[in-house]
Parts: sequence; C-alpha cells; structure tokens
Amino acid sequence: MAQWTSAVGAAQLARLLKSQQDRPAGPGTRRPPAYRALADGIRLLVLEGRVPVAARLPAERELALSLSVSRTTVAAAYEALRQEGFLESRRGAGSWTAVPAGNPLPARGLEPLPPEALGSMIDLGTAALPAPEPWLTRAVRGALEELPPYAHTHGDYPAGLPALRATIADRYTARGIPTMPEQIMVTTGAMGAIDAICHLFAGRGERIAVESPSYANILQLMRETGARLVPVAMAAGLAGWDMDRWRQVLREAAPRLAYVVADFHNPTGALADEDQRRQLVEAARSAGTVLVADETMTELWLDDDVRMPRPVCGFDPAGSTVITVGSASKAFWAGMRIGWVRAAPDVIRSLVAARAYADLGTPVLEQLAVNWLFGTGGWEQAVEVRREQARGNRDALVAAVRRELPGWGFEVPRGGLTLWVRAGGLSGSRLAEAGERVGLRVPSGPRFGVDGAFEGYVRLPFTVAGAVAEEAALRLAAAARLVESGGVGGGETPRTFVA
Repeated sequence: MAQWTSAVGAAQLARLLKSQQDRPAGPGTRRPPAYRALADGIRLLVLEGRVPVAARLPAERELALSLSVSRTTVAAAYEALRQEGFLESRRGAGSWTAVPAGNPLPARGLEPLPPEALGSMIDLGTAALPAPEPWLTRAVRGALEELPPYAHTHGDYPAGLPALRATIADRYTARGIPTMPEQIMVTTGAMGAIDAICHLFAGRGERIAVESPSYANILQLMRETGARLVPVAMAAGLAGWDMDRWRQVLREAAPRLAYVVADFHNPTGALADEDQRRQLVEAARSAGTVLVADETMTELWLDDDVRMPRPVCGFDPAGSTVITVGSASKAFWAGMRIGWVRAAPDVIRSLVAARAYADLGTPVLEQLAVNWLFGTGGWEQAVEVRREQARGNRDALVAAVRRELPGWGFEVPRGGLTLWVRAGGLSGSRLAEAGERVGLRVPSGPRFGVDGAFEGYVRLPFTVAGAVAEEAALRLAAAARLVESGGVGGGETPRTFVA
C-alpha cells in the first residue's frame, strides 16, 4: 500500500521551486551542483509546509521536463533527499516527502510556540500580545456574576447570546453604520467566522480573490476548503489597494468571494483610504462578488494623528455585498476566542443554520466577558493600553532592525501588529530555518503568498519590547549571516534551485 496521502504535480512543484529567490552569489563563491540545489529547494519547501509531508512527488522524467534539466539531475536530487530522510520511495508506489526522525512536522500556519520552548526561543511567529490586565480578570469576574441565569438553560446559542449581539449591533450603529441584532452572529474567533463564510459561499473549486500578500492562516483555511485563490497585488509601500488590479480581477475572474483587511493589513500594515473602500465595494457589487472585510485590527491605530476611514460596510447601505468580520483576539487578547459577523439578516440566518453541523455555538462565559467589557468601558481602557504597548514594541523593533540589518527594507505602519520586511535579497525560507538554529522563530514571506510568492520577505510582529527586541534583532542578524555563509541548505552557497 502506498505511503503518500496527496500528490504534487510537476508543473506545481516547478512553480514553487522557481519562486524561491536568494541573494545572487558574490564574486568567487561557488554554486552548488544542480542536483544539490534542487534537493535543497525541495527540502526547504517541505520544511516550510508548502509541500506537505507524505506528498507524492512527480516522476523523475516529468519533473526534469518541467524544469528543463536532465533526468540524471532529478534522480541525483531525489537520492540525496532519501539519504537525508526527506524522501521515501518504493518500487511501484513512487516517492513521497518525509521528515527525518526527531524533526518536527513543518507548520502549515502560524501556530504559537509550544510553552516548553519559550525559555530558549524568541517567538516572532504569532502576532499576539499578552492579556491586558487587570481587565481580563475583571471581565471574567463580571461574567461569572452574570452567569447564573444562563446556567439554567441548555447553553447553546448558535447565533450568540442575545445581549452580546445587541451590544455589537449598537457599537456599529455608534460608528455610523445602523445595525440590528439580527445582523450579528457571534463566532469562535475571526477564523471561525471566515470558515463559516467560506463554507457557505465558496464551495470546492470556487474562486476567492485575496490580497497579495495576505494573512497566512486565512490563506491556509481557504486552501483546505478547496477554494482556488486568486491573488491581487497590494499597492506599493503602505498605499493600500491597487484598484486597477482589483477591478481587472473582479471583472475577469468573477470570484465568488473576495477577502480583504482594510484596516492595518496583515502583514503589511497598510490602511486603505475611503476612496479605495468605496471603489472596491462598487467593483465587487458589479461583479457579483461577496466582499469579506476583516476588521480584527481596526482599533489598533498606533499614532495619535491617524484618522480612521469609514468602515467598508459603510459603503454598502443595502447590505448585499459586504460581510464584516470582527474579533476580540487582536485588540484584546488572543485567548479570548470571540469573533462576530455583521451581514444582512438572511445571510446571518444561513450562517446560523449551517453552524448546527459545526460547533453549535461559542462558549457562554467568554461571550459574557466580552459583553461586560463593552458595557463597562473596560474595552476602551484595555485597548488603549494595548495601543501603548504595541506602539512601544513597534518603535523598539524598528530601531533594533535598522541598527543590526541596515540593508533590509520596510515601511513603518501606523497601526496593526506587524512589520513586513524585505530581507536584503536573502531567502525568507532560509532565514526562518536559520532562525530556529539561533533561537528565533520568524515566519517567512511565502506563508503570506500564493504559490510561493514573497520569498524575499519575513514578517516581524510587535510582540517583544526593550532588551528582548534588541536580542531578537541580533539573532535575526545572526540568522542572516548563517544564510549568507551557506550554513543553511547543505550546499556551499545559500542559493535555491532556479531552473
């Protein structure tokens, strides 16, 4: 019986390999043999999770044709991977990817670092801050006081607690977007909200337009639902959306859904202006595309002079085009898994009906805690503390990276939790691998792209401050030196395979 559980086609693997871009080899440096570069490229794709473990690789002849190299080169690369434990083969069953004994499985998303590794590793993998106290404790105590009446019920509220739905609706109304409780569904975090929306609107094979780059975990969620992702490049710098490209994609690809982060985009930190929001809603409406606007970062402006544009749903008065997703996880605490959807009442009813076959509802106690925060002013106080903390972290990290890696490029966002960094021509994938060796966990750019884009980038979140931010920059610089010296990848230089 074959040991592989999925397959990677020759054309797909060739695209992934060609997407890897490293710093050109300097004068006097030697390129590794072609087979070695190919083996390193495939190994890196496995370690990144972009080629899954137990995925059947194409036959040697097929891959050789796609890469325009000799079959001998591919055969030698496969043999090198077998010797290193990254490939297993059996006559008649083909060859499939593996990881050597003792190596962790590659992450498919950006899950938090295991607690046992926190002492030796600086974790820049997750854009999440510790809970803002004392507001978390106060909110839980307030929730416990309000719990008894709910404890006498079945506890299942598929649309969310009525009190919290009404409070969230009132908050949208206060922002100038009249909203009824019937337009709100409470979910288990923003991920739960977007998962429900994707399953309702975008069946297997449907197109979903996404910003390029975009949030890694959402991209992976959409891939696993069977969607076909259509990337739309962001405008240069922090200028938001490239509307010409959006109009072209919506017109020509006619995606069923489009997913955007208008407020302090993850990972770039860009803030779309009001005119871009208006134009995108109009273009989506004309194309018959449902626009999903992720507002999880909307309250995290970090500079006092930032003036927030009108919400995306404010340009859709009929409620027929825009579905809005919000969450307590970024603005308050990632451990508070409360999200919500704002949409037309008929969409909410459909989402609630479909939810019966998924998770039934969101924990009552956490909903009560968020409702307590919203109702007492605790939310605003906690978010202000969160802004101060993120602002200090941002400024410390920016200063440290500029000092230790002056050749790297980035623009400083005015909000959000992430810095999108051009890694001076180095491979982000190799930097991530080297970072693990020097005690730094950093996600590489390809996690935030489609088909291996953004190999030359890394994402740095504002989660560390002071001396830890300085040490993180020192370790990142050490990882860069390791990549430049050829200490990552097994070859004499850090180049990956480019046909």
